Amino acid sequence: MIRFLAQLAAALLAIPVVLAVLYNFGTPASTLMLYRMATGQRVERVWTPLSRMSPTLVRTVVASEDTRFCRHIGIDITEMRTMVEKADDLEDLRGTSTITMQVVKNLFLWPHPELPRKVLEMPLALWLDLVMSKRRILEIYLNIAEWGPNGTFGVTVAARDAFGLPPARLNAAQSARLAVMLPNPARRSAATPSPGVLRLADRLEARVPREAADMIDCLHLGD
Repeated sequence: MIRFLAQLAAALLAIPVVLAVLYNFGTPASTLMLYRMATGQRVERVWTPLSRMSPTLVRTVVASEDTRFCRHIGIDITEMRTMVEKADDLEDLRGTSTITMQVVKNLFLWPHPELPRKVLEMPLALWLDLVMSKRRILEIYLNIAEWGPNGTFGVTVAARDAFGLPPARLNAAQSARLAVMLPNPARRSAATPSPGVLRLADRLEARVPREAADMIDCLHLGD
């Protein structure tokens, strides 16, 4: 029985390892999207290549979600060490999730409970960073992130709903308002932002130019 369970666990772990390679191609969906579709709930996502997104938008999301994205190896050991030293409990460690780890969670894992998921999330993030380019990881993230209530996924639908624009035409202020939605897309709105959301967006917009240089080389972004 123990041998069977070990073989089953190995087989299940092999699935995301193989899929991580295959997802260099195509338009993958997140586990949440698949669950919602399987249960008859609304899912709206329009896949858009990174080349058809505003470079300002891409830089702004990275600056907001994972400032060391171009320098870490899927997990940010430097940031994780700092957070562990400051954290009182597991709840405080949520800020250590990189964009790569969020892609792993969205593609292969589940939201809760946090600790068992993290055990799988970190090695899979290292693997994803090894077999997939930073540009592709970010492209997937921008297309599968939950970006609003009622089954809104991906930046294209979010930009359309908020501003009536495709992601290629977003300016710096609009990009910042979309980016600050990501930690809580059910409660934050880019179309009708609260004063708090506007303050966050303004601070983020001011910070992006200082952090843009290494993203140009890492993600091959133009102006």
